[in-house]
Amino acid sequence: MGRPLRDQAGVDEVLLAKLSAEVAAAAAVTLAANRNVRIKADRTPVTEADERSQTILLDAITRLMPGVAVVSEEMAIRPSRLGDVFVLVDPLDGTREFAAGSSEFTVNLAIISNREPVAGIVAVPAAGLLYRGRVRYGAERLTISRGGGRALGASQPIRVRTPPRGGVVAAVSRSHLDSATVALLDQLHIANRIACGSALKFCRIAEGAADIYPRLAPTCEWDVAAGHALVAAAGGAVTLPDGGALRYGEITRDFRVPGFIAWSDRARILEAAAPCANDAG
Repeated sequence: MGRPLRDQAGVDEVLLAKLSAEVAAAAAVTLAANRNVRIKADRTPVTEADERSQTILLDAITRLMPGVAVVSEEMAIRPSRLGDVFVLVDPLDGTREFAAGSSEFTVNLAIISNREPVAGIVAVPAAGLLYRGRVRYGAERLTISRGGGRALGASQPIRVRTPPRGGVVAAVSRSHLDSATVALLDQLHIANRIACGSALKFCRIAEGAADIYPRLAPTCEWDVAAGHALVAAAGGAVTLPDGGALRYGEITRDFRVPGFIAWSDRARILEAAAPCANDAG
């Protein structure tokens, strides 16, 4: 067997597999934890599942990627300096959905190099699925155990689809759908919309079930980075609303993202979503 293909951040399939196993273990922990909610000082919710998942992931990153900075949502103190390579973690994305008893929550981990995501892992605990990808190397969907193990099951390659003209599907937030995003969907003449929580919306694009996921309201880098990497690895793109590049590691903005759009194929979506010229008459 040849040497594993390794990208500029030092991420190869061996490291990705080890991190995936830890994300699977964190996912199992979320299913076993209680769903009682506490409100943090910043007025956002947190649960035992967030904290137990974070402990597993931070310990794993320290062991598997020594010396690499980590930024996680539930950290009491986040790093004030980042290297060229760092990790973004959301130990439980969709805490509100989780607390309400919904199955639409995920565990997210992304590796960032030179402010761009190069690898992402998104586990969907309730579905027993894990999505992962390395940019320029492809994406896949795997089964995971709900019983707490780190074993990964069958793998299936995934890729974004070609958006159908007149049938573009938008993935939209179930809990955070803002008026600006609705206005954009209307402007693009996208009538088909599927609502879901957490990073599941990125997964839907990466596996070819949806074509666009816009969010024009602010969010946090750990909510976006893993899904960004997954969509890019599957052949799509995630950009700022104006089409510019989305960069990570904005310490001075407290790791906030002003808005973004995930695309299966930006050019084709803009073309497909536009009304036909002869429809006007």
